[in-house]
Amino acid sequence: AGWSCLVGGGGFLGQRIICLLVEEKDLQEIRVLDKVFRPEVREEFSKLQSKIKLTLLEGDILDEQCLKGACQGTSVVIHTASVIDVRNAVPRETIMNVNVKGTQLLLEACVQASVPVFIHTSTIEVAGPNSYREIIRDGHEEEHHESAWSSPYPYSKKLAEKAVLGANGWALKNGGTLYTCALRPMYIYGEGSPFLSAYMHGALNNNGILTNHCKFSRVNPVYVGNVAWAHILALRALRDPKKVPNIQGQFYYISDDTPHQSYDDLNYTLSKEWGFCLDSRMSLPISLQYWLAFLLEIVSFLLSPIYKYNPCFNRHLVTLSNSVFTFSYKKAQRDLGYEPLYTWEEAKQKTKEWIGSLVKQHKETLKTKIH
Repeated sequence: AGWSCLVGGGGFLGQRIICLLVEEKDLQEIRVLDKVFRPEVREEFSKLQSKIKLTLLEGDILDEQCLKGACQGTSVVIHTASVIDVRNAVPRETIMNVNVKGTQLLLEACVQASVPVFIHTSTIEVAGPNSYREIIRDGHEEEHHESAWSSPYPYSKKLAEKAVLGANGWALKNGGTLYTCALRPMYIYGEGSPFLSAYMHGALNNNGILTNHCKFSRVNPVYVGNVAWAHILALRALRDPKKVPNIQGQFYYISDDTPHQSYDDLNYTLSKEWGFCLDSRMSLPISLQYWLAFLLEIVSFLLSPIYKYNPCFNRHLVTLSNSVFTFSYKKAQRDLGYEPLYTWEEAKQKTKEWIGSLVKQHKETLKTKIH
């Protein structure tokens, strides 16, 4: 029978999921819930209207009535919405409300609307890294890895994932059962990445010099198109009575065949064609960066009663940026039938071309300012 899907979040990843969703068999409607849709996002979505009924819903994830209406009559919820912040720039309360309370409210709305499938976009940060000294290579789901950070982003995502997996098996209002799973992607890169965009714009304003703060890391980033594909496969599996017993209540690490490398090497590989280069200056040893971050956090705490000082880096960011922390996608391969939809070469080329468009826009902006 025909079915419908609600995608919570129309951002970087959500847009790619929607582009794949339109090809799914018997899907009658896609609803997209976000706080606000930028004009360029509305334009992109309008191109899909000829293929499927696409409904854009502007609303707050903390608004229970909004969630109830959005979930009514849908068969699947894909929850990608969250506040991502590794620099502690966003108030802790905001992050906890959106990432934890918002997820809980959406789960409750699914129960009331009898939505049987809930897929949650988690993050590798729920697993760590907890120390830059700890080395994790090709980690997997059977190993116990859990973030010990109290920083709002990893902490909130850890609680949200636990809420989602804990909700598996809940009774729905119509007597059915709620099936859930969570996907833990590595650092996601690709066209439209807000992190990559900010990083490249920073470099463009610095004569094309890329900062070199992450050269000690060893990670396996994942292309956005492959993360989106993993969501589609999870959706299919949770709707398949034969597969659901093995998938329900599970989490999966999502990576692809992008070479294991440092964040700095990835950024350079994707941008060198456009004249970018890595900063050749010496960087501080990691241990010194870590303790300097600790001192800045103390200063921030002492000033907090009279002044909001937000350090440019913190211990969590130093650890995240300088750890050996890679994970395998074998469990997703086994249970979901996951194989990357895009090769490293394809992902690299698409991302390079997008970065080229950012460079072109920057040059045009400079010309406009001169004239």
